[in-house]
Amino acid sequence: MIADLAGHPILPVIWACILAFVILAYVTLDGFDLGVGMLFAVEPEPHDRDVMVNTIAPVWDGNETWLVLGGSGLYGAFPAAYSVILPSVYPLVILMLLGLIFRGVAFEFRFRAIESQRRRWDWSFFGGSVLAAFCQGAILGALIQGTKSSADLQFSGGPFDWLTGFTVFCGIAVVFGYALLGSSWLLWRTSGKLHTNMRRHTQVLGIVMLAMLLVVSLWTPTLNPSFSHRWFAWPGILATAVAPILSVVLAFVFFASLKKEEGQHDRRPFFCALGWFVLGFLGLGYSIFPMIVPPSLDIWQAASVPSSQIFLLVGAAVMIPLILGYNALSYYIFRGKVEPGAHYH
Repeated sequence: MIADLAGHPILPVIWACILAFVILAYVTLDGFDLGVGMLFAVEPEPHDRDVMVNTIAPVWDGNETWLVLGGSGLYGAFPAAYSVILPSVYPLVILMLLGLIFRGVAFEFRFRAIESQRRRWDWSFFGGSVLAAFCQGAILGALIQGTKSSADLQFSGGPFDWLTGFTVFCGIAVVFGYALLGSSWLLWRTSGKLHTNMRRHTQVLGIVMLAMLLVVSLWTPTLNPSFSHRWFAWPGILATAVAPILSVVLAFVFFASLKKEEGQHDRRPFFCALGWFVLGFLGLGYSIFPMIVPPSLDIWQAASVPSSQIFLLVGAAVMIPLILGYNALSYYIFRGKVEPGAHYH
């Protein structure tokens, strides 16, 4: 069946959908544990920070497998897009990887450091989380605003073309968005005083997140006439209207859940926050498809030869279910509230 797809124009579409799913999986899964790291800045008690880390200890490294899969999939399925996107944001990619590495080192070392040195690793964990999140948002902003490419499908801009007000704002928005995912995750997974603190942080971050989503939504159509036409011309405006309507519904559930006492509904704010990310991601896909590097490189131009895509598709058909199964098992085994005194080994 897969061999029948050789040379078929649907093959790049399939790979575009796979990569979109992989990126969304990374953002939704790794976003909350990056957010937990950011919230170290507002929790002064060492035992509370230990509980926060213990909520993500069993799953955080597994979440990052999606980032590796996304990068390798882009290189194999859309090499022309890879050769344009990566050089255009090299400084951001390098800083993001440094942030993730430093954060990973701090995650492990803080458990083994003596008490007087642990605070340094806590701040390292916070700094690496913020840096990685900001760079991811700025990379997204750079992709949305467009990348210069030559006729031979190579990056033709400068090393700091990505640095604009829009990309910086997108970076800040993702930092606050991940912090919201982190606080709502901790609201679900903790109890007592920490739970109460996270309820307060989640409410504030939810308001900030909605405001930033609104700004990005109003700013994006001004970057490219094709975005504006697709969003507001008839009948496209019908599809455009779905996202804000669903966002309002999610906001109602989100804030209503925060008014209730601790209980089974603690998970609702987290899934509402995930819903906002999903809607934003779908809106991005709706805006740029079939472009993979706006404004001029589409998925068919950027695609590798069909034999390469089919070879990779076989691997993806095996690996993605395995990763999903591993993630699902990890979350199931380590479900429930994490209480003070639990230890990570």
